[in-house]
Amino acid sequence: MGDHPRRAGRSEGAGMNSRFLGGLCAIAAFGLDQGTKALALNTPALERGVEVLPFLNLVRVLNDGVSFGMLGGIVPWWGLIALAAVIVAWLLIWLWRAPDRLTAAALGLIIGGALGNVLDRLRYRAVPDFLDFHYGTYHWPSFNLADVAIFCGAVLLFWDSFRSAQNKPERNHREENVTGK
Repeated sequence: MGDHPRRAGRSEGAGMNSRFLGGLCAIAAFGLDQGTKALALNTPALERGVEVLPFLNLVRVLNDGVSFGMLGGIVPWWGLIALAAVIVAWLLIWLWRAPDRLTAAALGLIIGGALGNVLDRLRYRAVPDFLDFHYGTYHWPSFNLADVAIFCGAVLLFWDSFRSAQNKPERNHREENVTGK
């Protein structure tokens, strides 16, 4: 039968739509992250911490490491920026080649969050964190909306890869039935 010309054109257009969606997700993640960090940095009460819910405080912390403060004081701030720049470049290439909108959206969230944290490292040589979840005296390390975007993007990529792996045997089975093998 061959590919129908309209379908072939649609798949190319879908690639552009995927890139556009990924870009929008990156811009949204970056904007929300930077806006909330500006609020956190300009709210004096957050120096002492503010209880929002029994399990959530807002408290301003400057993190000079990466996730959970790891590598803080070990790797210089510019080293973390260089590493993030390489990762963002790789993610941008992946986004350009994204096979579908879910992958593009996930990559956009990760890129936007990473760029938000890179900008902070350039400005402050650290990343402002302000979300403090806890249970009793046990506290999860503070984080920000860039971290949330990166986490959500990673979860979407993981879910998509799991979903794709689940569908592959089904596709192979259908091909065998069609060809009679």
